[in-house]
Amino acid sequence: MALVPAKKTDPAAKPGPVNKPEADKNLLFAWEGMDRSGKRVKGETPASDQAAVRAELRRQGITPAKIRKKTQVRSGKKKIVPKDIAVFSRQLATMMQAGVPLVQAFDIVGRGHENPAMSDLILSVKNDLQSGTALTLALAKHPLFFNQLFCNLVQAGEQAGVLDTMLDKLATYLEKTESIKGKIKKALFYPAAVIIVAIVVTAVIMIFVIPQFKELFTSFGADLPAFTLLVMGISDFMVEWWWGIGLALGAAGYSFVQSYKRSAPLREGIDRTMLRFPIIGPILHKAAVARFARTLATMFAAGVPLVEALNSVAGATGSVVYSDAVLGMREKVATGQSLQLSMRQADLFPHLVIQMTAIGEEAGSLDAMLSKVADFYEEEVDNAVDALSSLLEPMIMVVIGGLVGSLVVAMYLPIFKMAATV
Repeated sequence: MALVPAKKTDPAAKPGPVNKPEADKNLLFAWEGMDRSGKRVKGETPASDQAAVRAELRRQGITPAKIRKKTQVRSGKKKIVPKDIAVFSRQLATMMQAGVPLVQAFDIVGRGHENPAMSDLILSVKNDLQSGTALTLALAKHPLFFNQLFCNLVQAGEQAGVLDTMLDKLATYLEKTESIKGKIKKALFYPAAVIIVAIVVTAVIMIFVIPQFKELFTSFGADLPAFTLLVMGISDFMVEWWWGIGLALGAAGYSFVQSYKRSAPLREGIDRTMLRFPIIGPILHKAAVARFARTLATMFAAGVPLVEALNSVAGATGSVVYSDAVLGMREKVATGQSLQLSMRQADLFPHLVIQMTAIGEEAGSLDAMLSKVADFYEEEVDNAVDALSSLLEPMIMVVIGGLVGSLVVAMYLPIFKMAATV
């Protein structure tokens, strides 16, 4: 890749080629300096930091006088989501199993990633590895993307000399976790979307359609049915105060989101309420059990001590109620109590899970038993989501049809009444 200065006072001054790998150049630096002939030159160089720019210019025979960071080379960055981490883990595991050196694997994955933000993150970890930092410590510098569970498993793989195998287990774990999250979102998204559409359609009818009927009925001068008067009264209120209703809903939504983020009792209360819902609740229970079993099986298979593993498992259940229960179990296990007994005392886990855990503890194959539990409940969640979608579709259509049909009937009742009178 050639270094092309943006502006030069001397056309004869031609900086040489840039030898630094393009993958390391995440920032753009503007510089001014003197070349070998004493001519003043200017330009821009992509690099990781000012020291890299200074070293590169000196290799080209340019004495830098001023260097400043201008902007980032990459544009259009997207937010890094858990799916990006799962894909990265699978790619890294595949390359290491193929015998590709760790630093080179990071370089290949980083340069080829579609998300520039994720690419920058991978290359940042690669730079730390090149400087001699252990992989676990390099990943721990980015806790927003590589959590304690991720770092613990990588550390276990490094210490045991089976990093490729551990990365494969970690990739499988992340893929299954994202899959079950997607199934939960699928279960909740469809009814939420339909309800929002129903609210919008109803608001449009109340604000724009019903006032037209009101003008028509007023010109008739006839007495209107009570149901029609009720609907018109609601329509008048919405027409006059639509802006207030919008502001109130917006303020209520914002307040709820902020309170949910800051209030642990509110999060726990909502979580408990969701778990008690007739249809959604069982799905959320099964999903939490599946995540608990999958996470604990993966960590236990990696050789992470049970007490330490439970600490990470608590944050991976996706439920405040289950998280608190697992932390309570951790305290009991730390005092010498068996895992299956602490699970029984938590009064959250199904009998099947407790029995499988007891068998695993007795046989010394806890990771294998928990993996079977996770497989079973992941399949249960999948079947429950499909059944929920089939059940909710006709129910939602009935609700929407009844709502819109009631408004239509309210507007046509006076017409039917006048026709009967005539």
